[in-house]
Amino acid sequence: MSYCQDNPAYLIEGAPSDTLILFAHGAGANRDSEFMRSMASGLVAKGFKVMRFNFLYMQANAADGKKRPPDRAPKLLACFTEMLDVAHAEPQVKRVVLMGKSMGGRMAAILASDTHLASRIDRVICLGYPFIPLNGGEPRLASLNECQVPVLVLQGERDKFGNKTQIPTWPLKDTIQFGWLPDGDHSFTPRKSSGTTEAANLALAIDLSVKFIIS
Repeated sequence: MSYCQDNPAYLIEGAPSDTLILFAHGAGANRDSEFMRSMASGLVAKGFKVMRFNFLYMQANAADGKKRPPDRAPKLLACFTEMLDVAHAEPQVKRVVLMGKSMGGRMAAILASDTHLASRIDRVICLGYPFIPLNGGEPRLASLNECQVPVLVLQGERDKFGNKTQIPTWPLKDTIQFGWLPDGDHSFTPRKSSGTTEAANLALAIDLSVKFIIS
């Protein structure tokens, strides 16, 4: 595990690899949340380097203990772009895959919609994509439809931000791949009565991500 001396916003885990997964957190939980750590450790165990980072507002939250809402998209994207530069500077890295939880996945797709930046991004994986805004409105489809690299969306079947019944009715590119987490909510957690577990869904998410990355 390594930290940047001048920017403790990120950490890199895993043995040397030509593929690095740049992993962005969601709106409410930082890079060290249990979900982020579990996904990262599972991907490291599969042989990838994983770089987790905090967006600027989360860095500020960590510094003074106050809770702030997410920054606006331009500021989030500027930070993400800086982290992409860091990722490409890692020794032996030839491919960078963007992965994001919820808001982080949406920012990853937007970043890869830029033709210049997309040339430096191999793939995008969205974990619990926030299709429907919390305050209601039309589903957010543009960033996925305009993405310039292959996209995988891993979604809980009953995710309140877009579930297995709703999503197939929306006009999404047929090249976007989907993986469904059985009875999963926005964080892939199933109900106790479902017959599956959160651990099983996380393991499935990791396996589906690996297959997509190496395909």
